[in-house]
Amino acid sequence: MEAREQNPGTDHIEVLRKWILAVLVLGLLGTVVELVLLEHYEQGLQLVPLVLIALAMAGLVWHLMRGDAASLNTLMVVMILFVLASIVGVVAHFHGSAEFQLDLDPSIGTWELIEKVTHAKAPPLLAPGMMMQLGLLGLAYVFSDIRYRARALTMFGRGSKGVKA
Repeated sequence: MEAREQNPGTDHIEVLRKWILAVLVLGLLGTVVELVLLEHYEQGLQLVPLVLIALAMAGLVWHLMRGDAASLNTLMVVMILFVLASIVGVVAHFHGSAEFQLDLDPSIGTWELIEKVTHAKAPPLLAPGMMMQLGLLGLAYVFSDIRYRARALTMFGRGSKGVKA
């Protein structure tokens, strides 16, 4: 018996998964286009989001072709790297902007420096947050897979009624 016959909510979850995937792919494509147009590849650290997006796209193609646990686990790892890269990116943007502000005015106070950095247009402090959003969206896609749902239901004591691994 199919899982959808046992649990009608599964159909809704699969529709949501397709929407999550579509939004994820659009976000990845839009972000890579923006990064390339901004020439976000002048320094080694700036290549990180481009490389991660390429890995995510390759992982998504692999997952769509095979749909196996290995491709899903690979996607999970890449999406966790997105989240980590976002945090590193915010720190790198803060550091770069702070260096620039200190070059302009070496006598600037700490709070004034923080204020100027948080309001700076280049580099935009929270721009790496897009990587966080994409990573979390990708993790939502991964963890909404029936294999992870069944494991989560078992872990939280709800049994595996209506959900096949």
